Amino acid sequence: MSKKLIRFDWAVKKLLRNKANFVVLEGFLSEILFEDIKIQKILESEGNQETNEDKYNRVDILIQNAKNELVIIEIQNTYEIDYFHRMAYGASKALTENLSLGQPYSDIRKVISINIVYFNLGQGQDYVYKGKTNFEGLHEKDTLQLSNKQKETFTKNNVSDIFPEYYIIKVNQFDDVAKDTLDEWIYFFKNSEVKDTFKAKGLTEAKEVLDIMRLDKDAQYGYNRYLDYLHLKASEALSLKIEEEDKIRYQKAIEIAKKMLQRGTSKEIIAEDTGLTIQQIEYFLIKKNQ
Repeated sequence: MSKKLIRFDWAVKKLLRNKANFVVLEGFLSEILFEDIKIQKILESEGNQETNEDKYNRVDILIQNAKNELVIIEIQNTYEIDYFHRMAYGASKALTENLSLGQPYSDIRKVISINIVYFNLGQGQDYVYKGKTNFEGLHEKDTLQLSNKQKETFTKNNVSDIFPEYYIIKVNQFDDVAKDTLDEWIYFFKNSEVKDTFKAKGLTEAKEVLDIMRLDKDAQYGYNRYLDYLHLKASEALSLKIEEEDKIRYQKAIEIAKKMLQRGTSKEIIAEDTGLTIQQIEYFLIKKNQ
């Protein structure tokens, strides 16, 4: 059994910023980071406000956890060819915005960027990726480590613990088979459902907090408008994709028709083999070349 719930992206915007509901986000973060995460507070800054000046860096939620780390959770529904660049920019912006003038660089906080995307980002067979910064020797092939003094001063074990860390969840590439508790969260992201058998941290609370029936009338209306918006965007993206594919097929047909004409093939056979009309063949291949 499972119950249809509010989409995670809308919940992040409207419900999960409430301190009483932190347990849901804490559950997800604990599963993906493999440690018990406690949220200290939700931060508001330029980075997570939707403004005309900063519309390409919309951070859905910026969290400060109990370890004083900054955690960005970004949900992206539509395709962006430069999304990797946006990830780098968002992490850098969160880092610099939270270092006050006059503070030493050693006060820079760890930034964790978690990106939940509903499009095919890059090329890869997996649906969850992790990226971090390490330095490898060009000659010895060793990994650069912190000195004992640096470990003691910064309370870090590795150089990579200082630099931003990135996670990417490619929701649409998930096959709906939950093999572990993180997969149970990804199943929820994809289907807005939580099965009764799921054991992941935070999902039991999500079933309660994100129950559509708990929304008042105004919230239900806003949520349904948001779903309509997503459907519209999905239709627009599909239309653009089909239009682009049609253009490619048409150009290929034109090239084939040109070669067939050069070999003396009749217009009728060209039309039959390429799908072009006689009028298209005459106009684009004969009249345009006169």
